[in-house]
Amino acid sequence: MGSLYGTALDELKGVFERIDDAAVDKALDMIAEAKTIVVFGGGRERLQIMGFAMRLYHMGLRVAVEGDMTTPPVGKGDLFIVTCGPGEISTALALMDVAKRAGARILFITAQPKGRGAAYADFVLTLPAQTMADDQGEWKSSVLPMGSLFEGALFVLFEVMILKLRDKLAISPETMRANHTNLE
Repeated sequence: MGSLYGTALDELKGVFERIDDAAVDKALDMIAEAKTIVVFGGGRERLQIMGFAMRLYHMGLRVAVEGDMTTPPVGKGDLFIVTCGPGEISTALALMDVAKRAGARILFITAQPKGRGAAYADFVLTLPAQTMADDQGEWKSSVLPMGSLFEGALFVLFEVMILKLRDKLAISPETMRANHTNLE
């Protein structure tokens, strides 16, 4: 394996050596308790959280991606999951404000738990990885550009969360496969 591959994998491993597993479990409890789940992420984070939404759907959960025309309104009993590595982007803040006022709970996944987005959250899950908020100068800690370490870590986090949630809800791999689209 080339040195850049090894370095990138080591950086991802380092993120998960610092993650709080109890916090991940708390996030899973919120997901399991929700009537409807709506997810949001900006930029490349959107791609990761869309994949997570797909897996939640495979599990039989009621889930939508914010911005799609079929996204239902959120309210009491619902969960709005927001990824925002830098801790605050204007779109995420505005959407969290709307969801909060509508009575939805908010799970905020970020690398910057002191960012303004945390103030809207019912729970903050910290994913300790470099983002665009700290990718330059003395703050730069990753060989990967901009927010790539956070985005890659989101993919791994979401896959592990699905495995844990599948066990928690006693959902079989066969059930998940049966919910996969046949329009491919």
